[in-house]
Amino acid sequence: MKNRAFLAGDAVKVSFFVRDAKLIMDEECYFFLMASMRKMRMNIPLTYTLEFFQSLFQKEVVDQKGIQNGIINFQVFRNNDGITLSKSTISYFYEVTEMDDVLAVHTRPLELDLIKEINVNNNLLSNIRVHSPENIYGEIYAQENDLDDVILLNPNKRIARTTSGNLLFLEGDVIKVPKQTEGAYISPLMENFVTFLHKNKLADIQEHEIIAFESQKAEEILMISEEKGIFSVGKIRNKTFVASRFLEWVESWKESF
Repeated sequence: MKNRAFLAGDAVKVSFFVRDAKLIMDEECYFFLMASMRKMRMNIPLTYTLEFFQSLFQKEVVDQKGIQNGIINFQVFRNNDGITLSKSTISYFYEVTEMDDVLAVHTRPLELDLIKEINVNNNLLSNIRVHSPENIYGEIYAQENDLDDVILLNPNKRIARTTSGNLLFLEGDVIKVPKQTEGAYISPLMENFVTFLHKNKLADIQEHEIIAFESQKAEEILMISEEKGIFSVGKIRNKTFVASRFLEWVESWKESF
């Protein structure tokens, strides 16, 4: 057995996006993959160029499988075959989740809650998608409590992210997002969306250190997940949220592609 993803969780995940039978945001996703592999000290093959992935997904996902719209969840893992771990070869695995439109907000709003018995770190590796027992624990907790997801806090008891994505909190004309130094994921999908809002002066985007109860002050909340897509948040504990301006902005963003 050479697969260290299975043996030790030694892998990184990045998502690529297919929309109308074409890759979108492929450069951003590719550079995030390269950065994630470098952080995990992986031996990056010279063949891992942007063109390699463009050709791979066009041939295997679009042409052979006929996928028009979907999320490609791509995992790179280290093999156990080198003199040292940093010199070991790497392999990849991916699966595709088909959907009507990867940029559309899912129709059913999410119900979330804070989880306090565990927290996520806020160090160099907290921003990339690597093995996370906190995500596993949080996902099971959500299922057992009839929730869609949970909000994970960092060691300072401030909001980091959910088990599957990042949160955006709308208050007035300000969108607050947790800083990456707080434990939020690096997200090419979210970066593209907030850049669109900023360039078109639709909202004031601010990175914040957000304490737990501040989630209750938001008028609208959006969750952007690289692996699952885009969701509005409808309820956190006893507080309900609408989803109007975020929906309008996402529609405008979709039209920009």
